[in-house]
Amino acid sequence: MNFEIAFGILVVFILVSLVILFCGLLIKLYIHKVKKYTRLIYQKDIDFQKTLNTTIIETQEQVLKNISQDLHDDAGQQLTFINFQVEHLKLDNPQMGESLESISQSLSNLSSSIRDISHALNNQLFLRHDLLQAIASELNRIGKVKTLQVDYTCSEITKKVFTIQEQIVIYRLFQEMMNNILKHAQASHIEVFINIDPLFSMVVKDNGIGFDLTAPLKNSLGLGNMNERANLIGYEFEVHSMVNQGTTVTLAEKINN
Repeated sequence: MNFEIAFGILVVFILVSLVILFCGLLIKLYIHKVKKYTRLIYQKDIDFQKTLNTTIIETQEQVLKNISQDLHDDAGQQLTFINFQVEHLKLDNPQMGESLESISQSLSNLSSSIRDISHALNNQLFLRHDLLQAIASELNRIGKVKTLQVDYTCSEITKKVFTIQEQIVIYRLFQEMMNNILKHAQASHIEVFINIDPLFSMVVKDNGIGFDLTAPLKNSLGLGNMNERANLIGYEFEVHSMVNQGTTVTLAEKINN
């Protein structure tokens, strides 16, 4: 009798153990499916965000390209025609040559500026060349301003391959940094440091008047928009500035990118 009871208890214990094991396997399988589904949803969300980011960048660049073509084809041609008329006036009126010469020079300078702006807006011009070379070329152009000293340091130990989106956004942000300095900083010295090993980073410093980051002025500088554009390619964007102590702007590739 005792043997039958013990055997019954053993059978019940085995059955309960099997049920618990079966439930455990079901729970483990369910958790595995949930994790797999979560990863799938997360990956789809990432893919969608990448597609959206690419679309945003392409749309922005198309608008800039259209503006570039309008400047080159319309404004550029009109300035060329006006300058042509001025040259004819100089031939027909030699006594006005000196006066017309200053106008002709101004038109030539304006035409050159429009051509530079047109080239800067058209991404095909810098996508055909190395990104770092395009940045160095732009800094060389800015450095021609007599009242401004520009120092450029690039630590390119290894060759880095940028995606098209990275090239576009990095160069556009660099242009915006330079534009802010030239328009607002009243700086006499600009320093640009670029490092690509192991991750890309660009630091731009100026010795200008600086500004209060908590003041409304920061919005007029488009810093929020610049930060959003950096996020489109998975980069970090930071600004440090104090009144009368210059500004430092950093664009860096995220470690987990």
